[in-house]
Amino acid sequence: MMRIKHCKVVLGQLLILVTCAGIFTTAHAADGAKPAVVNEGESRALSAGQSLIGAPGPYVKLKTIDGKQIDLGAIYGKQPVYLKFWATWCIPCREQMPAFERVYQEEGKRIKVIAINAGFSDNEAAIQEYKKKIPMHMPIVIDDGSLARSFNIRVTPTHVLIDKDGRIAHIGHLEDDKFHAALAKVLGGATAPDTARRSGAKPFQQAVFKAGDTVSDLNVTTLDGKTLALANGKARALVFTAPWCESYLAKSRPAVAQACRRVRLESEELAKNSKIEWVAIASGLWANEQDLRDYQKAEKVTLPLVLDASGRLFQAFQVRDIPTVVLIDANNRITRVLGPDDTGLKQAVQQK
Repeated sequence: MMRIKHCKVVLGQLLILVTCAGIFTTAHAADGAKPAVVNEGESRALSAGQSLIGAPGPYVKLKTIDGKQIDLGAIYGKQPVYLKFWATWCIPCREQMPAFERVYQEEGKRIKVIAINAGFSDNEAAIQEYKKKIPMHMPIVIDDGSLARSFNIRVTPTHVLIDKDGRIAHIGHLEDDKFHAALAKVLGGATAPDTARRSGAKPFQQAVFKAGDTVSDLNVTTLDGKTLALANGKARALVFTAPWCESYLAKSRPAVAQACRRVRLESEELAKNSKIEWVAIASGLWANEQDLRDYQKAEKVTLPLVLDASGRLFQAFQVRDIPTVVLIDANNRITRVLGPDDTGLKQAVQQK
């Protein structure tokens, strides 16, 4: 997501180094040897996607922003597929987009190229505005989170190559020599060898909740190891956010960054004198447990924090924008869902 090497945030008189997505870190090397440079985004993409290499791609039907339908299952066996997960607020996505467009223009008849917008704090209006500045002629799909879960997407951009047999051949973050070598292979008709083929994971089934529904069977584990049942007969407020929202989006989406900070501070204040149990649920996109701990320390976050690494909680409550607050009453019923533009959190809590 973020190409920024280092981001510095001043909190009072303390200068804190904040981890930003896309940073390059230096790995330890033996004495006398040059240290290896590791791209954090590539490392996260590889660790999350390695187990899927050789597995069959998902058999799903996608709807483009133009209203057309793409049946991935119907493409398998005919030609390879190139899916690129991206976001309008993602700086390296923007930097890589010309190369992505070039692949579509030059190889679009040999490989199905599809831009998969992560659908995270993004919408069609933002995409259309983005296209005015950066040419994108390939089909564009806005994900609801389910496709990202199929490929264990943890960063943007993420490149997914599926060979002509419908097997996942490559998952990575960088548009580098390794990616182009993998692209050349699938374009050349290479498929996963029998020894590398894996069984596909069974589709994940879970309940999806909306305002008015009764929540059931959802447990979470906080950053300090406590297990919380979200449906336990107690009024709860779930604050959906991301540890990088207040810092990184301050430049690319300042209104969203300000909303994340406003909601966090207001939630912390309300939690002091409230019978409602509050918990902040952080997206696993560009975030791991250490990132969450760094955010907790840097911003002095007082709400209990939960990392939604797999995205199951965001999907269960159909959250695609941050910040979002879901209010649940003592009968485990969702009474209100407040999005980034809603400013009546205090009033909504008082009405519970």
